[in-house]
Amino acid sequence: MIFVEKLYATLVINGSEIVYPDKARQELTEIGSSEAFQALLKRSQEDPEAFWNNVAQELHWLKPWKKTISGSLPDFEFFQGGISNPCYNLLDRHIANGAGNRTALIWEGEDGETSFYTYQMLLMEVNRFSNILQSLGVKKGDPVAIYLPNLAESFIAILACFRLGAVYSTIFSGFSEQSLKDRLSSYEPKVVVTADASLRRGKVIPLKEKVDHVIDDISSVEAVIVVDRLGTKPSMEKGRDVWWHEERQKAAIHFEPVPIEANEPGIVFYTSGTTGKPKGVVHAGMAFVVQNYVYAKYHMDHHPDDVFWCTADVGWLTMHIWGVVGSLANGVTTVVYEGALNYPEQDRFYQIIEKYRVNKLFTAPTALRMLRSLGEKSLQRYDLSCLDVVSLVGEPFDPETWLWTKDVLGGGNICVNNTWGQTETAGCPLAGAAWLTPMKPGSAGVQFLGADVGIVDDDGNPVPKGTLGNLVIRKPFPMLCRTLWKEPERYYQKYYSQVEGSYYASDHALEDEDGYFWVVGRSDDAFNVSGHRLSTMELENAVLECAAISEVAVIGAPDEIKGEVPVVFATLANGFTANNDLKKQIEESIVGGIGQFARPQQIFFVKAMPKTVSGKIMRRLLKEVLTSGNVTSDVTGLEDPTVINHIGEVVSAQMGSKI
Repeated sequence: MIFVEKLYATLVINGSEIVYPDKARQELTEIGSSEAFQALLKRSQEDPEAFWNNVAQELHWLKPWKKTISGSLPDFEFFQGGISNPCYNLLDRHIANGAGNRTALIWEGEDGETSFYTYQMLLMEVNRFSNILQSLGVKKGDPVAIYLPNLAESFIAILACFRLGAVYSTIFSGFSEQSLKDRLSSYEPKVVVTADASLRRGKVIPLKEKVDHVIDDISSVEAVIVVDRLGTKPSMEKGRDVWWHEERQKAAIHFEPVPIEANEPGIVFYTSGTTGKPKGVVHAGMAFVVQNYVYAKYHMDHHPDDVFWCTADVGWLTMHIWGVVGSLANGVTTVVYEGALNYPEQDRFYQIIEKYRVNKLFTAPTALRMLRSLGEKSLQRYDLSCLDVVSLVGEPFDPETWLWTKDVLGGGNICVNNTWGQTETAGCPLAGAAWLTPMKPGSAGVQFLGADVGIVDDDGNPVPKGTLGNLVIRKPFPMLCRTLWKEPERYYQKYYSQVEGSYYASDHALEDEDGYFWVVGRSDDAFNVSGHRLSTMELENAVLECAAISEVAVIGAPDEIKGEVPVVFATLANGFTANNDLKKQIEESIVGGIGQFARPQQIFFVKAMPKTVSGKIMRRLLKEVLTSGNVTSDVTGLEDPTVINHIGEVVSAQMGSKI
């Protein structure tokens, strides 16, 4: 193990504290105690077949399965031959159990408009839209593309696809025409669902117009369904384009759920990863529901009276895992917000929590760092005593913000549950169970129910605990991706060519002596300085020790002598200003925590980071700005694409002719 890995393990991981769950809160969970959950966790890993068999039986099936687990990585099936319907398990099942009048969905627009749906009301709208899709020729197995922002109609369209057995793909509504065209060309949908326009930080984004500019090149599309969100009156092509509200008036409120085999495709989700052509990750619909039902139950400690808010955009799979399937499968109330978390006011996040008495929150580390940067004054205006559990995913989570979330945001009375997952894994196979698993601030948790995760070297050999290596998944679980849409060979090459018999996550991580996993960054985010291998997480944690820093991203820049050198991009917390003293403080924090060799070559203070709507910082875009002076990649998937120009100006002003 090289020097920097030892240093990182010693300073960050070996020094981490264990936060134990409150005994009284354990007793209020469904399972009742930490010991009972540990026993369940052990059984799920020793006998995954029996575990998944028992979990699946908690849901509704039309026909039982012949075999619980069939095959192995990379070709496997779960609940083979089992027939059910995802939508039935998300809606009808609760209505049949007497919960039809419970609120299922609360929608709030960026402009303050709101709507509410009980489970019975939501089912009625889903049935109507299922009939609309069927009237347009959509049948089981047909692809449907959903190009919408966070609207109630987005949820209705997703659930209708589940009910009908159509395979759906949501596309982020902020994407450019080229990104939209790339995904539609690959996916070849029969129907596209969009809106006339959407709101994005007060600006009107013409979605239907974007669709019109690319649709002629997508020969598979037979119909476009348009939500009238803002009344912008886009052009409508007769015989192809239809208004959602007009078709809704003609549609019946009854639609029998279509029987679906557990392994049939239900979701195709495009991810471009770090570079290259977008990949259509395929998930099996009913198997996806089974696993995210039980994972959400324990990750969030879900109860029927929960008010749950997932802050992700419906264009990212995070919302489908937690805000659609995880929450509705557990019968809770879900809040959906259309806009940015800090718009139109910086504290919009707090406003929504207080207004709807949100007690379960799923968000991203960057969102919490943004809140922390606002200072405690912003927080003190609101009554957030309703908060009970905050879970998160998306990026390495620094211990300082973890503790701030628990002690300041939550007043010391909440459970903070950091997790790890990917588009390809769907839910989070590394995590804790809320109020049941002891937590380590900064860790991604332990191997979760039914998961078998390991750390290996570049040759695929297991490494000792405390050693950085490559994260792999050694056994299948139901929601793990099954293939890539129309690219089976790429599926095998991308995920299974590196380590035989294991899914290769392309993430660097280590497992500590207590069995907690620390995911330090993408393998393509790591870099070498004078022979020392550095991860983004260890450098960023050092910078975040400075109270003046709200968010940070570190990249490796080419250097003729050292190979690569660290470059820091940082945003400031409220009340602080950029100056040379702060730069020196950052340098000293890195040097003191890691070593002289890790001293950054440059430190740039920027007003915001290039982040996806789900909160992930796109470090490759920072590197592109730094090395070439501009960005040629598509930036419309960012929460605020204009930030790239600002970063370019900052870099240019500081480096001048060096770019």
